Amino acid sequence: MIRTMDNAPPSKSKTSSLSGPIQVTDGLYLSNASVASNYICLTAHRITCVISVYLENTDHHYPNFQYLHFPMGDTPDSFLFEHFETISDKICIVESNGGRTLLHCAAGISRSPSLCLAYLMKNNGLSLLAAHTLLKKRRPIIRPNNGFWEQLIRFEMELFGKNTVQMVNSPMGLIPDIYEEETKNMIPF
Repeated sequence: MIRTMDNAPPSKSKTSSLSGPIQVTDGLYLSNASVASNYICLTAHRITCVISVYLENTDHHYPNFQYLHFPMGDTPDSFLFEHFETISDKICIVESNGGRTLLHCAAGISRSPSLCLAYLMKNNGLSLLAAHTLLKKRRPIIRPNNGFWEQLIRFEMELFGKNTVQMVNSPMGLIPDIYEEETKNMIPF
């Protein structure tokens, strides 16, 4: 079992937790694209593998790092589901070889957090709700799009035979029930 960073001290500043890499588990970091191009930051966090999930592949490829690129848009119809297993397995392999993975998309809000949630379910045995709670605590700006939520809910059902998050109707349309309270009094434009 991979230890999650539940008890890690909070980041020194809000800025570093929003723009810099955050440690999700011993072997997994999450960030935006700018971190992936920052050699000093990558080496300071002992990153050995960079997984990029966005359309452009503009990462600087430094020697001695593994790079994987999954060209995906941040749209509800982008099919991340087909990469949940592959990316989760790669993160485990890197960690078992003593390395660390940086998983990122453009902003670190939707695509890469969705893949982190899939990883936490598959490899740490966390429910989708527990994985989201943990990740949201570490990186408060995460907000997978509704299509990714639907895929994560499907993945949770495949893994555990039950769901801890459901899609529900709201004034804003279909949303995950974890956002239900915050949208309750919203009026759509």
